[in-house]
Amino acid sequence: MPSTRADLSLFASALAARLPGHWTSGYRRHLTFESQCATIDRLWDRGHVEYIASQYVLGHEAILHGPDGQHLYVTDRPLRPRQFVVAALGPDVEPHHFVGIEEPSGIAVPNDPVRAAAHIARRLLPRYATARDAVRRSLVERPEPPRRTAPPQVDQTLTLTWYEDGALGAPYEDVLEEARETLYVHGFQYVPHQAAFLLPTSDGEADRALRLQAVALRLASAGIGVNLRHATPTATIPPRPLAVARPVAALPGAPAARAR
Repeated sequence: MPSTRADLSLFASALAARLPGHWTSGYRRHLTFESQCATIDRLWDRGHVEYIASQYVLGHEAILHGPDGQHLYVTDRPLRPRQFVVAALGPDVEPHHFVGIEEPSGIAVPNDPVRAAAHIARRLLPRYATARDAVRRSLVERPEPPRRTAPPQVDQTLTLTWYEDGALGAPYEDVLEEARETLYVHGFQYVPHQAAFLLPTSDGEADRALRLQAVALRLASAGIGVNLRHATPTATIPPRPLAVARPVAALPGAPAARAR
């Protein structure tokens, strides 16, 4: 039974001839999956085109070169022999210039060059132009990547210690008078027979993390630094609670789900 998949090289050439403006086509074979990774890194897509390019050994690709430095990636759509996928390639700029800019998501097109060109001109190229304009503005407004500034120097510091039994606290005489009320308010208790402020071990890990984070923020606003130490450096250090209270943010523009 003859294959219904169109020849990618011929399709890309015919497609380039039908896109608005002057476009040319370049065809390239990939002998290994690794050889297609260079193109994957340039894909300006976080949807099904990136998924296809990163999960399948495709064997080849076509790059369309258009006016004003536009570049489109074209390859087969696995399991859909009558379709190809097309996506924009990002400009060669620093990563921070893409922050906050929505990717011009790629699309699937039929293997008819006339219909495919119409789909690209109507759906992909306008999004591509909008994203490129946003990058150009970023180049002017943010020529250098944002840098995190170092914290201001503080004259006073509170050191809290993880003890071998899992308790967290500090000896009473080492706690600054200005910090004692903050510790009380956020659940630390003074234990007389140990002469220390301690956060009860009965609290859950997440609750202790929130209390510790609140203490650090409150004291920081008062110009008091907070350090965490372990009583025995060679012992197994318990998980850092601050990480529990900080969910990882989604990447800008990341899709909720990817079509196949």
